[in-house]
Amino acid sequence: MTSIGSDDPGWLRAMPAEAGRDALLSRAGHRVLAARRLTDLVQGRPPGVTGSQWTSASRASFDFVVYAADTGRPVVAVQIGPVPSPGSAEQRVERLTDAVSAAVGLPVLRIGTPTLSAAEHGRRLVEYVIDARAYAAGGATAAGTEPAPVGFRDILGRLPDGRTGPVNDLGALTRAAAVEAYVAGQVADPIVRGLHVRWVDGPAQGWSWVQVRPDACLIEQVSVTEHRFSCGIDAARLAEDLAAVAVGERLRENAVADLLPRGEWTARIAALSQRRHELVGGFAFDHLCAD
Repeated sequence: MTSIGSDDPGWLRAMPAEAGRDALLSRAGHRVLAARRLTDLVQGRPPGVTGSQWTSASRASFDFVVYAADTGRPVVAVQIGPVPSPGSAEQRVERLTDAVSAAVGLPVLRIGTPTLSAAEHGRRLVEYVIDARAYAAGGATAAGTEPAPVGFRDILGRLPDGRTGPVNDLGALTRAAAVEAYVAGQVADPIVRGLHVRWVDGPAQGWSWVQVRPDACLIEQVSVTEHRFSCGIDAARLAEDLAAVAVGERLRENAVADLLPRGEWTARIAALSQRRHELVGGFAFDHLCAD
């Protein structure tokens, strides 16, 4: 699609005062509203957008919009759900929505997942991102241009199972649940494994899996796409942690069908490693290729 608009934030609508009073949550100088249409955020059809493009994009909605409490300006629009199939009408609408968002300077965060949902997991995710960004900004302020000495994801504390570990690991509950499932004989291995990558000019992706049987794995994949936005932590690690959350949901619901043979999964990891030239920072999980 050709470039449209002028990336002018003046096209963005501020949060209505009455909507602010009904915010889903207020946190760290932000207010969050749920279920906002693109037309709630953009003041009319931007220059360079055809009537047909605008009609298609204006049907789109976001699960959440995070606003700055002091200015009422949108900080990011968040969408959580399955990744549209290539060539589908849903993919076309998503691309048009992203193009219009880019034209008006609206940051967008997309979480691609078949298992997690905005209704069940969205609020926690938004809170997490707000906290991660606040921590990163606080670290930069305290130490000039230097990042915080310990990243938000790696802060140590007491975990739900009593051990000491990263308290901001979203997959911590899943890791504890996998141990319980192993003790109960429901899975063959108590370890929740994972890997993550970031594609050049593409999304970050993360995978997490648990070995349900000696020869078969339960696998979840999540993508994180940041358009003109930073989550405050590495998006690829966030994708992997969210994949672990998805594994936990399936373990909790005992939804352990659609397993992948362990050998086939190892082959897929090896194939991914062969595309390291397409990845930001290469591929750091060669040890899993012979697992």
